Amino acid sequence: MSGHSKWHNIQGRKSAQDSKRGKIFQKISRDLYQAAKTGGADPDGNAQLRLVMEKARAANMPKDVVKRALDKATGAGGQKFEEITYEGYGPGGTAIMVAALTDNKNRTASAIRSAFTHHGGALGASGSVAFMFNRRGYIVILRDGLDADEDTMLMDALDAGADDMNTTDDAFEIYTDPTQLAAVRDALQEKGFDLDTAEITMIPENVTKVPSDKAKQYVNLIDELSDNDDVSDVYEAAEVADEDLAE
Repeated sequence: MSGHSKWHNIQGRKSAQDSKRGKIFQKISRDLYQAAKTGGADPDGNAQLRLVMEKARAANMPKDVVKRALDKATGAGGQKFEEITYEGYGPGGTAIMVAALTDNKNRTASAIRSAFTHHGGALGASGSVAFMFNRRGYIVILRDGLDADEDTMLMDALDAGADDMNTTDDAFEIYTDPTQLAAVRDALQEKGFDLDTAEITMIPENVTKVPSDKAKQYVNLIDELSDNDDVSDVYEAAEVADEDLAE
């Protein structure tokens, strides 16, 4: 079983962020862009895009916001976006990778460097922390209302072609080879499972606990990076103890 739980890391801060409707739309917009960029902007031929568009409808995301995200992916309107990855260290020396989608590299680099600096971290050179992460396919199936225990879910995931699974109180996290993500996703959907997430992500080989006295500073750094409109995702090789964030 995978020892790292991306879901657990995210859920520790998710409620406060998701209380902002705009943050939900921002995340879905990024997912729409990534799906359309990878598999095309036609949902009929792009299962990943269909999955994200279902999320957009469930969140009552305005059609014009959806269209803007797809236009970015196709280059409509003349805007050109680049995907850039930044690497750095958070408080306590924890490894962080930041995936960005930007039409202005100078603006984005400046904002990300400032975030690291203001919160006790440092932006590193290319390759400084990337070796600590592995590129994996990542699928999340929520357990709420799901009639499947851990053993059953694991067997279904392995039968679908998955490599590994991690279980939390709220979700099953399924890991795949990146090249097999689409096949595993489709197989699980054919079995009747509703997927909350299906994406390519970066999983750390090892997770470092953030020192207690650096926990809030670390979370503030991750929040500022995540709140940046140019940032697509933040990958962490760190874990914060819940008790270290208690008031």
